[in-house]
Amino acid sequence: MRIYGNRQLKTLPGRETRPTTARVREAVFNIWQDKLDNCRWLDICAGNGAMGAEALSRGAQLVVGIEQSGRACGIIKENWTKIAQHGQLFQIIKGDARIKLKNLTGEQFELIYFDPPYESDLYQPVLDLISELNLLTIGGEIAVEHDSRIGDSLIVTGLKQIRSKTYGNTGLTFYTVPSDSC
Repeated sequence: MRIYGNRQLKTLPGRETRPTTARVREAVFNIWQDKLDNCRWLDICAGNGAMGAEALSRGAQLVVGIEQSGRACGIIKENWTKIAQHGQLFQIIKGDARIKLKNLTGEQFELIYFDPPYESDLYQPVLDLISELNLLTIGGEIAVEHDSRIGDSLIVTGLKQIRSKTYGNTGLTFYTVPSDSC
């Protein structure tokens, strides 16, 4: 797998993780291109870390990844170590996102990417936690990757849906903190 700048990333063999396709990755980074420089990025269900690596390669100041698989965490660390430049920070947190997000209380991120296994029951509880813990800055955005068949069915108290895109079998739904919650 290659990312911005034609850099090679290591991936896990088999089907333990489902990497975000190059088409979807490109779409997300095109949408967020003006928000990346010096941003704080949270990658939930980070897989092999491709999204976080891409954020680092495009100038993110801090990238935090949460991933349940210990093998994947090792790959993420390897990939992000190769990509991070002087002054960029990253952290990989191993464990269930529903539990580990609580460890980020008091932190805020401008950009959050959430890509759980499509069949999981993580969507609603994790999005509710992000809102409840106030992890997203005002003006920040969350992109949620999901099976395109679920459409716009995710409703999150405290967050406002701002756009939805479909790329084949993959859907992306974007949320922000509503301006009236300032």
